[in-house]
Amino acid sequence: MKVWRWAVGAAAVISVGAVAGIGVTAQQQRAALTHAPAFELTAPAPFVEPASPAPIDATRRAAEIARLAADPALGTFHARISSADSGEVIFDELSAEPLRPASTTKVLTAAAALLELGPADTITTEVAEGANPGEVVIKASGDVWFDEDTLDRLAAEIGTASAVYVDTSAWPAETLLPGWDPIDIDAGFVAPLEPIMLHGGRIGATEGDVPRSHTPALDVAWALAERLGAGTADYGTAPAGAQVLASAESPDLATRLTAMMKDSDNVMAEAIGREVAAHRGGSSPQALLDVLAERGYDAHAATLADASGLSTLNLIPPRLLDQLLLDAARDAPLRPLLSTLPVANGEGTLAERYATLAGRGWVRAKTGTLDETSALAGTVTSRQGNVYTFAFISNGSDILEARRALDELASALREF
Repeated sequence: MKVWRWAVGAAAVISVGAVAGIGVTAQQQRAALTHAPAFELTAPAPFVEPASPAPIDATRRAAEIARLAADPALGTFHARISSADSGEVIFDELSAEPLRPASTTKVLTAAAALLELGPADTITTEVAEGANPGEVVIKASGDVWFDEDTLDRLAAEIGTASAVYVDTSAWPAETLLPGWDPIDIDAGFVAPLEPIMLHGGRIGATEGDVPRSHTPALDVAWALAERLGAGTADYGTAPAGAQVLASAESPDLATRLTAMMKDSDNVMAEAIGREVAAHRGGSSPQALLDVLAERGYDAHAATLADASGLSTLNLIPPRLLDQLLLDAARDAPLRPLLSTLPVANGEGTLAERYATLAGRGWVRAKTGTLDETSALAGTVTSRQGNVYTFAFISNGSDILEARRALDELASALREF
Protein backbone atom coordinates (compact mmCIF):
# COMPACT_ATOMS: atom_id res chain seq x y z
CA MET A 1 0.00 0.00 0.00
CA LYS A 2 1.52 3.31 -1.04
CA VAL A 3 0.92 6.13 1.39
CA TRP A 4 0.39 9.59 -0.09
CA ARG A 5 3.36 11.54 1.23
CA TRP A 6 3.38 15.18 0.51
CA ALA A 7 4.97 18.41 1.55
CA VAL A 8 2.04 20.47 2.68
CA GLY A 9 3.74 23.58 1.38
CA ALA A 10 3.55 22.30 -2.19
CA ALA A 11 1.61 25.37 -3.25
CA ALA A 12 2.34 28.94 -2.24
CA VAL A 13 -1.00 29.78 -0.66
CA ILE A 14 -1.66 32.69 1.63
CA SER A 15 -5.41 33.36 1.48
CA VAL A 16 -6.89 34.28 4.82
CA GLY A 17 -10.43 33.02 5.49
CA ALA A 18 -12.74 33.36 8.42
CA VAL A 19 -14.22 30.36 10.14
CA ALA A 20 -17.60 29.61 8.56
CA GLY A 21 -20.26 27.49 10.12
CA ILE A 22 -19.65 29.23 13.44
CA GLY A 23 -22.38 30.23 15.86
CA VAL A 24 -23.02 33.92 16.46
CA THR A 25 -21.59 33.81 19.98
CA ALA A 26 -18.53 32.03 18.68
CA GLN A 27 -18.03 34.63 15.95
CA GLN A 28 -18.20 37.46 18.46
CA GLN A 29 -15.65 35.69 20.63
CA ARG A 30 -13.34 35.20 17.70
CA ALA A 31 -13.73 38.77 16.48
CA ALA A 32 -12.23 40.06 19.71
CA LEU A 33 -8.91 38.40 19.01
CA THR A 34 -5.83 39.92 17.45
CA HIS A 35 -3.42 37.80 15.43
CA ALA A 36 -0.03 38.04 13.85
CA PRO A 37 0.04 37.95 10.05
CA ALA A 38 -0.55 34.49 8.59
CA PHE A 39 2.49 32.40 7.79
CA GLU A 40 3.30 32.65 4.07
CA LEU A 41 4.22 29.31 2.54
CA THR A 42 6.89 29.25 -0.11
CA ALA A 43 7.27 26.60 -2.75
CA PRO A 44 9.63 23.93 -1.41
CA ALA A 45 12.40 22.10 -3.18
CA PRO A 46 11.32 18.94 -5.02
CA PHE A 47 10.02 16.49 -2.47
CA VAL A 48 11.70 13.09 -2.44
CA GLU A 49 9.60 10.39 -0.86
CA PRO A 50 11.50 8.44 1.81
CA ALA A 51 11.84 4.73 1.23
CA SER A 52 10.13 3.98 4.53
CA PRO A 53 9.01 5.89 7.62
CA ALA A 54 11.49 6.30 10.41
CA PRO A 55 11.22 4.13 13.56
CA ILE A 56 9.27 5.68 16.40
CA ASP A 57 9.15 5.34 20.17
CA ALA A 58 5.56 4.10 20.39
CA THR A 59 5.54 4.17 24.18
CA ARG A 60 6.61 7.80 24.38
CA ARG A 61 4.17 8.71 21.60
CA ALA A 62 1.27 7.07 23.39
CA ALA A 63 2.13 8.81 26.65
CA GLU A 64 2.36 12.25 25.02
CA ILE A 65 -0.91 11.83 23.16
CA ALA A 66 -2.67 10.65 26.32
CA ARG A 67 -1.32 13.60 28.28
CA LEU A 68 -2.53 16.17 25.78
CA ALA A 69 -5.88 14.43 25.24
CA ALA A 70 -6.55 14.67 28.98
CA ASP A 71 -6.48 18.49 28.89
CA PRO A 72 -9.63 19.61 30.79
CA ALA A 73 -10.08 22.39 28.23
CA LEU A 74 -11.32 19.74 25.80
CA GLY A 75 -14.50 19.11 27.77
CA THR A 76 -16.24 16.04 26.38
CA PHE A 77 -13.61 14.77 23.98
CA HIS A 78 -13.81 11.95 21.44
CA ALA A 79 -10.97 11.27 19.02
CA ARG A 80 -9.07 8.86 16.82
CA ILE A 81 -5.53 9.00 15.41
CA SER A 82 -4.24 6.56 12.78
CA SER A 83 -0.96 5.83 11.08
CA ALA A 84 -1.35 6.29 7.34
CA ASP A 85 1.80 4.22 6.85
CA SER A 86 0.48 1.06 8.48
CA GLY A 87 -3.26 1.73 8.73
CA GLU A 88 -3.02 1.12 12.48
CA VAL A 89 -5.16 3.07 14.94
CA ILE A 90 -2.68 4.49 17.44
CA PHE A 91 -5.11 6.40 19.70
CA ASP A 92 -8.81 5.97 20.33
CA GLU A 93 -10.92 7.93 22.78
CA LEU A 94 -14.57 6.89 22.40
CA SER A 95 -14.22 7.40 18.66
CA ALA A 96 -17.29 5.29 17.85
CA GLU A 97 -19.50 7.57 19.95
CA PRO A 98 -20.86 10.60 18.02
CA LEU A 99 -20.57 14.21 19.09
CA ARG A 100 -21.66 17.51 17.54
CA PRO A 101 -19.09 17.90 14.73
CA ALA A 102 -19.70 21.48 13.51
CA SER A 103 -17.99 22.06 10.14
CA THR A 104 -15.94 18.87 10.17
CA THR A 105 -19.21 17.57 8.72
CA LYS A 106 -17.81 18.91 5.44
CA VAL A 107 -15.19 16.13 5.42
CA LEU A 108 -18.04 13.63 5.21
CA THR A 109 -19.82 15.70 2.55
CA ALA A 110 -16.68 16.04 0.42
CA ALA A 111 -15.87 12.34 0.66
CA ALA A 112 -19.38 11.28 -0.33
CA ALA A 113 -19.35 13.68 -3.29
CA LEU A 114 -16.02 12.38 -4.57
CA LEU A 115 -17.21 8.79 -4.33
CA GLU A 116 -20.59 9.45 -5.94
CA LEU A 117 -19.79 12.13 -8.54
CA GLY A 118 -16.04 12.05 -9.16
CA PRO A 119 -13.66 15.04 -9.13
CA ALA A 120 -14.39 16.10 -12.73
CA ASP A 121 -18.15 16.51 -12.23
CA THR A 122 -19.70 19.86 -13.25
CA ILE A 123 -23.15 21.48 -13.04
CA THR A 124 -24.85 22.76 -16.20
CA THR A 125 -27.19 25.76 -16.03
CA GLU A 126 -29.40 26.38 -19.05
CA VAL A 127 -31.32 29.49 -20.08
CA ALA A 128 -34.40 28.65 -22.15
CA GLU A 129 -37.13 30.53 -23.97
CA GLY A 130 -40.03 31.60 -21.80
CA ALA A 131 -43.78 31.25 -22.35
CA ASN A 132 -44.01 34.55 -24.27
CA PRO A 133 -41.78 36.07 -26.95
CA GLY A 134 -38.80 37.91 -25.44
CA GLU A 135 -38.99 36.10 -22.11
CA VAL A 136 -36.20 33.80 -20.90
CA VAL A 137 -36.00 31.37 -17.99
CA ILE A 138 -32.88 30.39 -16.03
CA LYS A 139 -33.23 26.69 -15.26
CA ALA A 140 -31.32 26.65 -11.97
CA SER A 141 -29.67 23.33 -11.19
CA GLY A 142 -27.46 23.93 -8.16
CA ASP A 143 -24.64 26.21 -9.28
CA VAL A 144 -24.02 28.61 -6.38
CA TRP A 145 -20.59 29.48 -7.83
CA PHE A 146 -21.99 31.89 -10.46
CA ASP A 147 -19.94 35.04 -11.03
CA GLU A 148 -20.07 38.16 -13.20
CA ASP A 149 -18.03 36.60 -16.00
CA THR A 150 -20.52 33.74 -16.28
CA LEU A 151 -23.40 36.18 -16.44
CA ASP A 152 -21.60 38.20 -19.10
CA ARG A 153 -21.09 35.09 -21.24
CA LEU A 154 -24.74 34.10 -20.95
CA ALA A 155 -25.89 37.60 -21.84
CA ALA A 156 -23.62 37.65 -24.88
CA GLU A 157 -25.16 34.39 -26.12
CA ILE A 158 -28.75 35.51 -25.49
CA GLY A 159 -28.60 39.13 -26.67
CA THR A 160 -31.72 40.84 -25.33
CA ALA A 161 -34.87 39.93 -23.43
CA SER A 162 -37.99 41.61 -22.09
CA ALA A 163 -38.20 39.55 -18.89
CA VAL A 164 -36.03 37.04 -17.02
CA TYR A 165 -37.45 34.30 -14.81
CA VAL A 166 -35.63 31.78 -12.65
CA ASP A 167 -36.88 28.24 -12.08
CA THR A 168 -35.80 26.95 -8.64
CA SER A 169 -37.77 23.71 -8.70
CA ALA A 170 -34.61 21.58 -8.93
CA TRP A 171 -34.22 21.82 -5.16
CA PRO A 172 -36.76 21.17 -2.38
CA ALA A 173 -38.86 24.11 -1.26
CA GLU A 174 -37.28 24.05 2.22
CA THR A 175 -34.63 26.77 2.22
CA LEU A 176 -33.59 26.74 5.89
CA LEU A 177 -32.71 23.46 7.58
CA PRO A 178 -33.36 22.12 11.10
CA GLY A 179 -30.98 23.57 13.67
CA TRP A 180 -30.30 26.71 11.62
CA ASP A 181 -30.82 30.19 12.99
CA PRO A 182 -32.21 32.72 10.44
CA ILE A 183 -29.89 35.33 11.95
CA ASP A 184 -27.01 33.46 10.28
CA ILE A 185 -28.15 34.82 6.88
CA ASP A 186 -27.38 38.40 7.85
CA ALA A 187 -24.30 37.21 9.76
CA GLY A 188 -22.95 35.80 6.50
CA PHE A 189 -22.80 32.12 7.38
CA VAL A 190 -25.54 30.85 5.07
CA ALA A 191 -28.14 31.89 2.51
CA PRO A 192 -31.61 30.46 1.87
CA LEU A 193 -31.04 27.34 -0.19
CA GLU A 194 -31.98 28.18 -3.76
CA PRO A 195 -30.29 26.32 -6.65
CA ILE A 196 -28.46 29.28 -8.17
CA MET A 197 -26.52 32.07 -6.49
CA LEU A 198 -24.03 34.78 -7.35
CA HIS A 199 -20.93 34.31 -5.17
CA GLY A 200 -22.87 32.08 -2.81
CA GLY A 201 -25.51 34.75 -2.23
CA ARG A 202 -23.07 37.28 -0.79
CA ILE A 203 -24.06 40.93 -0.82
CA GLY A 204 -21.37 43.34 -2.01
CA ALA A 205 -18.48 40.86 -1.84
CA THR A 206 -17.21 37.74 -3.55
CA GLU A 207 -15.94 35.88 -0.47
CA GLY A 208 -15.93 35.90 3.32
CA ASP A 209 -18.60 36.05 6.01
CA VAL A 210 -20.50 39.07 4.74
CA PRO A 211 -24.31 39.37 4.85
CA ARG A 212 -26.06 37.12 2.34
CA SER A 213 -29.16 37.65 0.29
CA HIS A 214 -32.57 36.42 1.40
CA THR A 215 -33.49 35.91 -2.30
CA PRO A 216 -30.26 34.69 -3.96
CA ALA A 217 -31.84 33.10 -7.06
CA LEU A 218 -33.92 36.20 -7.77
CA ASP A 219 -30.75 38.27 -7.50
CA VAL A 220 -29.21 36.21 -10.32
CA ALA A 221 -32.33 36.76 -12.43
CA TRP A 222 -32.11 40.52 -11.90
CA ALA A 223 -28.37 40.53 -12.67
CA LEU A 224 -29.00 38.79 -15.98
CA ALA A 225 -32.01 41.02 -16.69
CA GLU A 226 -29.86 44.13 -16.35
CA ARG A 227 -27.41 42.73 -18.88
CA LEU A 228 -30.22 41.86 -21.31
CA GLY A 229 -32.05 45.17 -20.96
CA ALA A 230 -35.08 43.45 -19.37
CA GLY A 231 -37.28 45.38 -16.97
CA THR A 232 -38.74 42.36 -15.20
CA ALA A 233 -37.22 39.54 -13.13
CA ASP A 234 -39.15 36.98 -11.10
CA TYR A 235 -39.51 33.34 -10.21
CA GLY A 236 -41.08 31.20 -12.93
CA THR A 237 -40.80 28.03 -15.01
CA ALA A 238 -39.90 27.25 -18.59
CA PRO A 239 -42.47 25.62 -20.87
CA ALA A 240 -41.93 21.92 -21.54
CA GLY A 241 -39.53 21.45 -24.45
CA ALA A 242 -38.52 25.11 -24.53
CA GLN A 243 -35.53 25.89 -26.74
CA VAL A 244 -32.26 26.34 -24.85
CA LEU A 245 -30.68 29.70 -25.73
CA ALA A 246 -27.48 29.51 -23.68
CA SER A 247 -25.78 27.43 -21.01
CA ALA A 248 -22.97 27.66 -18.47
CA GLU A 249 -20.81 25.10 -16.68
CA SER A 250 -19.72 25.32 -13.06
CA PRO A 251 -16.12 24.68 -12.00
CA ASP A 252 -15.35 20.97 -11.60
CA LEU A 253 -16.09 19.25 -8.30
CA ALA A 254 -12.45 19.18 -7.17
CA THR A 255 -12.26 22.97 -7.53
CA ARG A 256 -15.60 23.50 -5.83
CA LEU A 257 -14.67 21.23 -2.92
CA THR A 258 -11.44 23.15 -2.40
CA ALA A 259 -13.33 26.46 -2.21
CA MET A 260 -15.86 24.91 0.15
CA MET A 261 -13.31 23.33 2.50
CA LYS A 262 -10.68 26.07 2.63
CA ASP A 263 -13.05 28.73 3.91
CA SER A 264 -15.69 26.36 5.32
CA ASP A 265 -18.44 27.72 3.10
CA ASN A 266 -21.81 26.40 4.28
CA VAL A 267 -23.72 27.37 1.14
CA MET A 268 -21.28 25.46 -1.06
CA ALA A 269 -21.48 22.43 1.22
CA GLU A 270 -25.27 22.37 1.05
CA ALA A 271 -25.17 22.75 -2.74
CA ILE A 272 -22.79 19.80 -3.03
CA GLY A 273 -24.95 17.74 -0.68
CA ARG A 274 -28.02 18.42 -2.81
CA GLU A 275 -26.08 17.63 -5.97
CA VAL A 276 -25.23 14.20 -4.55
CA ALA A 277 -28.88 13.68 -3.61
CA ALA A 278 -30.10 14.69 -7.07
CA HIS A 279 -27.63 12.30 -8.70
CA ARG A 280 -29.05 9.45 -6.61
CA GLY A 281 -32.67 10.49 -6.82
CA GLY A 282 -32.81 10.91 -3.03
CA SER A 283 -32.71 13.68 -0.48
CA SER A 284 -29.88 15.50 1.23
CA PRO A 285 -28.29 14.96 3.69
CA GLN A 286 -29.37 11.31 3.99
CA ALA A 287 -27.93 10.65 0.54
CA LEU A 288 -24.45 11.42 1.89
CA LEU A 289 -24.73 8.70 4.53
CA ASP A 290 -26.18 6.29 1.99
CA VAL A 291 -23.19 6.79 -0.33
CA LEU A 292 -20.74 6.01 2.47
CA ALA A 293 -22.70 3.02 3.74
CA GLU A 294 -22.84 1.51 0.25
CA ARG A 295 -19.06 1.73 0.03
CA GLY A 296 -18.48 -0.08 3.29
CA TYR A 297 -18.21 2.75 5.80
CA ASP A 298 -19.94 2.36 9.15
CA ALA A 299 -22.17 5.44 9.14
CA HIS A 300 -24.99 4.11 11.32
CA ALA A 301 -24.01 6.25 14.32
CA ALA A 302 -24.01 9.48 12.31
CA THR A 303 -27.03 11.81 12.24
CA LEU A 304 -27.18 14.64 9.74
CA ALA A 305 -29.62 17.55 9.60
CA ASP A 306 -27.50 19.34 6.99
CA ALA A 307 -24.43 18.85 4.82
CA SER A 308 -22.40 21.76 6.20
CA GLY A 309 -22.28 21.32 9.97
CA LEU A 310 -24.06 24.58 10.72
CA SER A 311 -26.89 22.62 12.31
CA THR A 312 -26.58 21.93 16.03
CA LEU A 313 -28.43 18.64 15.45
CA ASN A 314 -25.64 16.88 13.55
CA LEU A 315 -23.81 14.02 15.27
CA ILE A 316 -20.77 12.23 13.79
CA PRO A 317 -18.36 9.75 15.41
CA PRO A 318 -14.70 10.72 14.98
CA ARG A 319 -13.99 7.18 13.83
CA LEU A 320 -15.89 7.80 10.60
CA LEU A 321 -14.09 11.07 9.85
CA ASP A 322 -10.67 9.56 10.54
CA GLN A 323 -11.41 6.51 8.41
CA LEU A 324 -12.28 8.71 5.44
CA LEU A 325 -9.03 10.63 5.84
CA LEU A 326 -7.04 7.45 6.35
CA ASP A 327 -8.43 5.99 3.13
CA ALA A 328 -7.66 9.26 1.34
CA ALA A 329 -4.03 8.93 2.41
CA ARG A 330 -3.77 5.26 1.44
CA ASP A 331 -5.86 4.86 -1.70
CA ALA A 332 -6.80 6.75 -4.86
CA PRO A 333 -10.60 7.31 -4.87
CA LEU A 334 -10.56 9.79 -1.98
CA ARG A 335 -7.09 11.19 -2.67
CA PRO A 336 -8.39 14.63 -3.85
CA LEU A 337 -9.83 15.14 -0.37
CA LEU A 338 -6.36 15.76 1.05
CA SER A 339 -5.58 18.79 -1.09
CA THR A 340 -8.80 20.52 -0.04
CA LEU A 341 -7.69 20.76 3.60
CA PRO A 342 -6.38 24.14 4.82
CA VAL A 343 -2.70 24.39 5.75
CA ALA A 344 -1.88 25.33 9.33
CA ASN A 345 -1.01 29.03 9.61
CA GLY A 346 -1.10 29.28 5.82
CA GLU A 347 -4.64 29.50 4.43
CA GLY A 348 -8.35 29.36 4.95
CA THR A 349 -9.75 28.70 8.39
CA LEU A 350 -6.29 27.77 9.70
CA ALA A 351 -4.57 30.93 8.47
CA GLU A 352 -4.44 32.49 11.93
CA ARG A 353 -3.66 29.34 13.92
CA TYR A 354 -0.42 27.43 14.70
CA ALA A 355 1.80 30.53 14.52
CA THR A 356 4.11 29.22 17.25
CA LEU A 357 3.40 25.49 17.09
CA ALA A 358 5.36 22.68 15.46
CA GLY A 359 2.38 21.88 13.26
CA ARG A 360 2.78 25.17 11.41
CA GLY A 361 2.83 24.37 7.71
CA TRP A 362 2.60 20.61 8.37
CA VAL A 363 -0.89 20.10 9.73
CA ARG A 364 -3.65 20.14 7.10
CA ALA A 365 -7.12 19.99 8.63
CA LYS A 366 -10.78 20.89 8.44
CA THR A 367 -11.91 23.01 11.34
CA GLY A 368 -15.26 22.99 13.09
CA THR A 369 -16.64 25.67 15.38
CA LEU A 370 -20.04 26.24 16.98
CA ASP A 371 -21.00 27.42 20.44
CA GLU A 372 -19.33 25.01 22.91
CA THR A 373 -18.02 22.94 19.98
CA SER A 374 -14.53 22.76 18.53
CA ALA A 375 -13.35 20.10 16.10
CA LEU A 376 -10.38 19.35 13.87
CA ALA A 377 -9.89 16.55 11.32
CA GLY A 378 -6.96 16.16 8.99
CA THR A 379 -3.40 14.96 8.48
CA VAL A 380 0.08 15.73 9.72
CA THR A 381 3.51 14.59 8.53
CA SER A 382 6.10 14.07 11.27
CA ARG A 383 9.73 15.16 11.24
CA GLN A 384 10.66 11.51 10.65
CA GLY A 385 8.38 11.24 7.62
CA ASN A 386 5.54 9.36 9.30
CA VAL A 387 2.05 10.37 8.17
CA TYR A 388 -0.88 10.51 10.59
CA THR A 389 -4.58 11.13 10.14
CA PHE A 390 -6.78 12.32 12.97
CA ALA A 391 -10.28 13.40 13.94
CA PHE A 392 -10.85 15.37 17.16
CA ILE A 393 -14.23 16.58 18.45
CA SER A 394 -14.69 18.60 21.64
CA ASN A 395 -18.15 19.44 23.01
CA GLY A 396 -19.17 21.41 26.09
CA SER A 397 -15.96 23.42 25.99
CA ASP A 398 -14.76 26.98 25.65
CA ILE A 399 -14.02 27.56 21.97
CA LEU A 400 -10.65 29.27 22.28
CA GLU A 401 -9.27 26.99 24.99
CA ALA A 402 -10.44 23.86 23.20
CA ARG A 403 -8.98 25.14 19.93
CA ARG A 404 -5.62 25.65 21.63
CA ALA A 405 -5.69 22.12 23.02
CA LEU A 406 -6.63 20.59 19.66
CA ASP A 407 -3.84 22.43 17.87
CA GLU A 408 -1.30 21.33 20.47
CA LEU A 409 -2.39 17.72 20.13
CA ALA A 410 -2.13 17.75 16.34
CA SER A 411 1.26 19.48 16.54
CA ALA A 412 2.60 16.87 18.96
CA LEU A 413 2.41 14.25 16.20
CA ARG A 414 5.15 16.16 14.37
CA GLU A 415 7.65 14.75 16.85
CA PHE A 416 6.92 11.10 16.05
